Amino acid sequence: MNAFDFTQSRIDPEALRVALEDPAAGGYSSFEGWVRNHNEGHAVTQLEYEAFELLARKEGERIVNEAIRRFDVLRAACVHRIGSLGIGELAVWVGVSARHRAEAFAACRYIIDEVKHRVPIWKKEHYVNGDSGWVNCERCAAHGEEHAHDHEHDHAHQPAHVGAASNSPDYSRQIALAEVGTEGQTKLRAARVLVIGAGGLGVPVLSYLAGAGIGTLGVVDDDVVHPSNLHRQTLYDLDDAGEPKAALAAQRLQALNPEVAIQVHRERFTTDNAERLLQGYDLVIDCSDNFATKFALNDAAVRARKPAVFASVYQYEGQLQVYAPENGSACLRCLWPEATRDGLVGNCAEAGVLGPVPGVFGSLQALEAMKLILGLSSPLRSGLLLMDLRTLTTRTVATRRCAECSTDHCSRLPSSESSTDELEIGELARARTLGCELIDVRDADEVRASPLPFPARNVPTSELLASTASLKPDGRYVLICARGIRSRALASQLRAQGHAHVYSLQGGVAGLLQTTTAA
Repeated sequence: MNAFDFTQSRIDPEALRVALEDPAAGGYSSFEGWVRNHNEGHAVTQLEYEAFELLARKEGERIVNEAIRRFDVLRAACVHRIGSLGIGELAVWVGVSARHRAEAFAACRYIIDEVKHRVPIWKKEHYVNGDSGWVNCERCAAHGEEHAHDHEHDHAHQPAHVGAASNSPDYSRQIALAEVGTEGQTKLRAARVLVIGAGGLGVPVLSYLAGAGIGTLGVVDDDVVHPSNLHRQTLYDLDDAGEPKAALAAQRLQALNPEVAIQVHRERFTTDNAERLLQGYDLVIDCSDNFATKFALNDAAVRARKPAVFASVYQYEGQLQVYAPENGSACLRCLWPEATRDGLVGNCAEAGVLGPVPGVFGSLQALEAMKLILGLSSPLRSGLLLMDLRTLTTRTVATRRCAECSTDHCSRLPSSESSTDELEIGELARARTLGCELIDVRDADEVRASPLPFPARNVPTSELLASTASLKPDGRYVLICARGIRSRALASQLRAQGHAHVYSLQGGVAGLLQTTTAA
C-alpha cells in the first residue's frame, strides 16, 4: 500500500483500514471526504477531480511521511479520487494508526489539511445551471469551501499542529494558467537551461527559473562575491564576500527548490570552452557583463542551433533580444557584424547602476526563456526591446536575419577569434627599455585619484577614438587603463587602423597596485 495514491475507482475504507492495522497500535483515526449536493447556494449534480499526478503523488507522499515523523505514528496513508464522482461518493480518505489516539487524531488532521493546501489538485463542480470551471483545491481550502464531512472513529478530538512549512515546491499558481497547465509544467521540468553569469542579470534569471521548476540549471561564473555588487545581486549577503558566486548560487537555488538539478561551472565562458559548456543544454541565457562573452555565446549558440536570450544594461537603460533558430531570428551579428569591443562602453563597475535595473531585465530574460520552453509566442523573436527605466519608455525595433544567412548557418561568424596583444605587468619594464611609450588612457579625474608610479602620457580613450594624430604609424605604445579592459579594446581598434605595435597592459592600474602590494 502506497503512502499516498490516486484512484479512479471507488474507495474501500474498510480494506484500507485493514492495511494499516498494527499490533502495537492502541488508536486509529480516519478522515472521509464525501461529495455533497450543494455549495454556496448552488445545487451540485456531480464533481470532477484532476491532478498533476507526477508531482501530486510525490508531494502527497512527503506529507504522509512528515506526519509519521512529526506525530510519531506507526502507519498512515491517504487516497484521493480523480475523475467523475457522484453525490455521496467518497472523494478522499486518510487513515492513521498510532500507539495512542491523540497522535492518531493529530496526524490525521495534519495530513488532510496539508493535502488540501499543498497537493496540486483541481476540481470542477457541476451545477444544475452550469459548472464552476476548474478550481484549484488550495483556493477552496483557504475559503473553507470543503465538500467533506470529517468522520472520526473516536469521539475524543485532539487539535493538530497546522501550518508547517512545505518542504517541496508548489507550482499550482502557474499550472492554473491555461498556457501552462500540467503539460507546460512537464515541459519546464524536462528543460535544461544554461545561464552565463550569476550577477545582476543572472540572479533574477536563476531565481525565477528555479522557482518555476526548470529541471536542470547550469550556472557558469568564475567570479566571487563583492560587497559593491550586493545591491543588485540579492542572492548573496555580506558574509559571502570573497566566495565563488556559482557555488553560492547553486546552494541558494537548491534551498529554494530541491527538485531542480544545479550544475556548477566555475569558469569563464570563452570561445575555447563554449562548445563543451553548451552540450546537454536546450537553451542558453546571456547574463554576462562584457561583449567578448556575449559574442562568444552568440556564435556558439548559432553553430549549435540552440535558442538564446540576450540582455545588456547600461546605467538606467537596457536591451533584450531572443535568438530562436527555428523562427529565423536575427543573432547578435545580424545587428552588429563586428563584435563590440569591451571597454568602449562602460560596464556597471565603471558607469554605475541601480540594482533594480538589471533586476528588471533579468526578470524579462527569465520570462522569455519560459516562453521558449512552453512554446508561447514572443515579439522578441523578430525584434529588439529597448527600455529606459528612468523615463519608463520602451521601444521594439524590428530585426531580421541577414539575407546571406541560411536557416542553419550565419555568414558573419568568425572562423577564429582574433586576440588582442597584451603585455603582462612583468614585461612592462622591458617594454620601456625597448622604447615603448606608455599612454594612460584614463580620464583626468581617474588619473588624479590613482596616479601611475612612473611617467606616462595621458590621452583619454575618447580623444584617441576621435583622432590618432598624436600617434606615429610605426611607433610602439603600451596603453594603460584602470583594469586593462578599455586599453585592450582600444589597442585592438588601433591595430585594425594600421598601428601595428600597440599593446595593452594586462590588468591595468589595478594589476600594478596589486603587484606592488604583494611585493
